[in-house]
Amino acid sequence: MTPITEVAGRRLALTNLDKVLYPATGFTKGEVLHYYATVAEPLLAHLHDRPVSFLRYPDGPDGQVFFTKNVPPGAPDWVRTAEVPRTEGPARMVLVQDLPSLMWAANLVTEFHTPQWRVDAPGLADRIVFDLDPGAPATVVECCEVALWLRERLAVDGIEAYAKTSGSKGLHLLATVVRVPSSDVSAYARELAVEAERALPALVTHRMTKSLRPGKVFVDHSQNAARKTTATPYTLRARGAPTVSAPVTWDEVASCGDPSRLVFHADDIAPRLQRHGDLLSPLLTPSS
Repeated sequence: MTPITEVAGRRLALTNLDKVLYPATGFTKGEVLHYYATVAEPLLAHLHDRPVSFLRYPDGPDGQVFFTKNVPPGAPDWVRTAEVPRTEGPARMVLVQDLPSLMWAANLVTEFHTPQWRVDAPGLADRIVFDLDPGAPATVVECCEVALWLRERLAVDGIEAYAKTSGSKGLHLLATVVRVPSSDVSAYARELAVEAERALPALVTHRMTKSLRPGKVFVDHSQNAARKTTATPYTLRARGAPTVSAPVTWDEVASCGDPSRLVFHADDIAPRLQRHGDLLSPLLTPSS
């Protein structure tokens, strides 16, 4: 019998709670739902008014993994949606605005991915993001060195950057910007990626070409395009273990000499929130 749970006045059917989604650690779907309930407050703040792309892995990361941008079949009528312009024509996408909607979406078993713009102004970016992706044998340690350079460079232009782990191998840098077309932010981000390569030629590439990436950090500026999305802060990732795209302090970035120091699992996040609060909360205040 499918359990029915009431969340903030909404009735939800939560399924397969004992199903192991992360075999390496035995982490179950029930534990996934518990994690999202625990981090709901900061996660919902970062999801607010941003249409969600779902990277679903209903049978765990070793099963089928697929993106869906349209409203999933069977979505309750109380889940907010919005029509969003896309190149191939408008799409109706989900807005995860409250706890019931979050738990409904979490029950689908998904990563949460969001654009750098809000639904009231599609294509007008209010954030800039850099995805620092290491090519082996480079690791997140090298990403941290690049992140520190980018932080200083952004500060020259009056932009204060914040960092989070990708939940995979790398690091994300984010900052708020005055709303401008995503194409403008994309062009600026590319300029900085090129500057980083010139300043750190042995460490950085701004190009995706695989032959250029071994031992270097790819500064991926492309996620600033209006059509692109980035893993939302606090989302679980579809990896071998229940890793999280977790905010980190700049002291943690500066002192990182071991890649394991910047790997955070679901169980690590509640204590970090108690210790630090939401390290990305400044991103929630619009840039003036």
